[in-house]
Amino acid sequence: MVGLESDLEVCGQAEEVAAALAAVSLARPDVMVVDLSLPRSSGLDLIKDMRAQFPVVRLLVLSMHDEASVAERAFRAGAHGYAVKRESGPQIIEGIRAVLEGKFYASPSLTAQLAGRMFAAGTRSGGRPEEVLSDREMEVFRLRGQGRATKEIADQLSVSVKTVGSYEARIKEKLGFSDAGELMREAVLWHDRQRGL
Repeated sequence: MVGLESDLEVCGQAEEVAAALAAVSLARPDVMVVDLSLPRSSGLDLIKDMRAQFPVVRLLVLSMHDEASVAERAFRAGAHGYAVKRESGPQIIEGIRAVLEGKFYASPSLTAQLAGRMFAAGTRSGGRPEEVLSDREMEVFRLRGQGRATKEIADQLSVSVKTVGSYEARIKEKLGFSDAGELMREAVLWHDRQRGL
């Protein structure tokens, strides 16, 4: 899709964080398109590494996740734009161009959600999961809300089952959940709210 644009060129591609950082070091792109679901790492970690090592490179997330809370985390990590994979090709190209021009970009499907969350945040006291949990804790909470088992979460995040248990213990403490059942129930409710159900 990018290759069909006369003024855009793909100068590299990578599937893992280390390879991506090495490719950026060699190619020195103007913009990098980042997926949040990477093998053995998080796209959020890649964004943070990119901002630290290559602050002039503009970052556009292209993700299957269309929840505003995930987009918020990407922006907080340092992304300049967030496009949803199911959007049309021209909209994704629009996102690349906006980011290249120094603007911030969010897919049209997310713009209203993000604005609503911003205004709602001013009327609520803290305590929302996305406000109090770390990025990794939030990933575990989100995956739990999708009904994923502990082993599945561990495999997806490339951590041990014991580490997932540690994250869940911190989640329970931070959100005031009494047990794993309450954590699961609240994670599912949170996930359903994010999807507008």
